[in-house]
Amino acid sequence: MKRITIKDLSKFLSLSTSTISRALLNDKNVNLETRKRVLDAADQLGYKPNLTALNLKSGQSKTIGIVVPEMITPFSAKVLEGIQNALYPLGYRLVITQSDENPVIERKNLQLLEDFNVDGIIINLCHETYNNDLYQQIMDQGTPLVFFDRIPGKSLDVSKVIVDDSINSSLMVEYLIKTGRKRIAHIMGPQTIRNAVERANGYKRIMTKYNIFDENLIISTEGMSFGHGKEAVQQLLEREVKFDSIFAFSDTLAIGAMNFLLENNIKIPGDVAVASFSGTELSSIVYPQLTSVQQPLKSMGEAAAGLMLEKIKDSSAPNRTVLMDAELVYRASTL
Repeated sequence: MKRITIKDLSKFLSLSTSTISRALLNDKNVNLETRKRVLDAADQLGYKPNLTALNLKSGQSKTIGIVVPEMITPFSAKVLEGIQNALYPLGYRLVITQSDENPVIERKNLQLLEDFNVDGIIINLCHETYNNDLYQQIMDQGTPLVFFDRIPGKSLDVSKVIVDDSINSSLMVEYLIKTGRKRIAHIMGPQTIRNAVERANGYKRIMTKYNIFDENLIISTEGMSFGHGKEAVQQLLEREVKFDSIFAFSDTLAIGAMNFLLENNIKIPGDVAVASFSGTELSSIVYPQLTSVQQPLKSMGEAAAGLMLEKIKDSSAPNRTVLMDAELVYRASTL
């Protein structure tokens, strides 16, 4: 079926295309009766506006770019739900890209979004420093950037939505200690991610406070898949490092570790308690259910969208940090 155009409306109503165009944009210089005729005809004929053309006239694309490390877990999906809830009612569309935890792909995604002339970019980065030059370049060119969860180094002044990784990690490790655990292993995320360092620092602080810190209990991973969690526990066992509990950087690492423990007849939590950070839906659908630091993912997305709207409205608005509360949720993996 042929797409109805402004020219078709012009012919149908015997009005100029410029009058039709102004009426569709609710131009105050077009009288109410004419506007109503145009809108009624548009509805009758099934006219749909050319959004690209309309956006060119307004100077905005009404499109926000999104860059996330992965879409395998519910983490990004829940944040995106919050972003969408805030932006869709205002007429914005999302262009979603995935870096696959690769800063080179992330860089290409950012450049692609710039080519699309998006009004702004909301990003959860995959490397603390690799693309800092591009982040700065994009902002200098007038495209606002808002970060959530993982943020760049302190050298960049950016708007961001975060939780306190260090404090919440400390609270979780202290909880494990108070349940009687003394040999708490930490499966640490890649050190190129600031969150991983912050969570490890929280772990170290509490373990040192109780005089039970042992460097051998920390296993740093190169990735964050279930397989990396499995490999981390395997290393601990092969090195004959004794541990009675695990605090993992993420749900995926924790679940990978749990799978390996159970495959080797190591009981959870009887022999080894397991806790993690992230609090995605994965933590409640595994067996036993996983104790986790639960981040307010949907609210993080809404907050990131709010910061983006501030920047779009006023490009000179100061960068802000939104610090959100997280919740320790205790489940069967530690009880």
